[in-house]
Amino acid sequence: MNDKKIAKLQIGNVELENNIILGPMAGLTDRAFRIICEKFNPGLVVTEMISSRALFYGDEKTKKLLDTTGEKRPIAVQIFGSDTDSMAYSAKFICDNYDIDIIDINMGCPAPKIVKNGDGSKLLLDTNKVYDITKSVSKNSRVPVTVKIRKGWDSEHITAVENAKAIEQAGASAITVHGRTRAEFYSGVADWDIIKKVKENVNIPVIGNGDIKTVYDAKKIIEQTGCDRNNGLKSKLRKSLDI
Repeated sequence: MNDKKIAKLQIGNVELENNIILGPMAGLTDRAFRIICEKFNPGLVVTEMISSRALFYGDEKTKKLLDTTGEKRPIAVQIFGSDTDSMAYSAKFICDNYDIDIIDINMGCPAPKIVKNGDGSKLLLDTNKVYDITKSVSKNSRVPVTVKIRKGWDSEHITAVENAKAIEQAGASAITVHGRTRAEFYSGVADWDIIKKVKENVNIPVIGNGDIKTVYDAKKIIEQTGCDRNNGLKSKLRKSLDI
């Protein structure tokens, strides 16, 4: 890899060696998988999403997902939930008990079992709640906070720009945008133009997400949207990446 051509990225007080990030995947990006991916030298890895309610109630199985012992840094922990108190508690609990670098808030998961409780991408319908949750997590975290969203809920509710503005105002240090609505799940083609619009409307780093399947896609999304980095190359990260 040509270090001279790798774009470093600053998220709060955390500097990434490059701007390629291992996308968080429930049931996949566990500790073993993250260690395997270390040889591809991603700038950042992210845990599976962790339930704030489960942490609030002291679930021991959930706490095991926070084990990052011996892993290469930096590492982000992704939490989800729609209750401000449990999200604030989780941020403080994680910071007080685990050595992590970034807390990421999931506001993009489209899974029915997640949205039925008001979590994940269901939050995109309520910008005030998006702000309140981001603010509460930011106030209770000693590390930078990032947020992952989608284009919107459906074609009638395209909320990425307004939610991104609220997220920035609430104190987040970066934002990831998946170019699909919740209604689209993972079908069709990701709308990279919405990522560009978000980038044009906020001052914090914007992470492009959606349909990044090859190193060429990674280069293209940066050129097309002006985003600061890519999220979603997953196991296709290569040391030969030249962006």
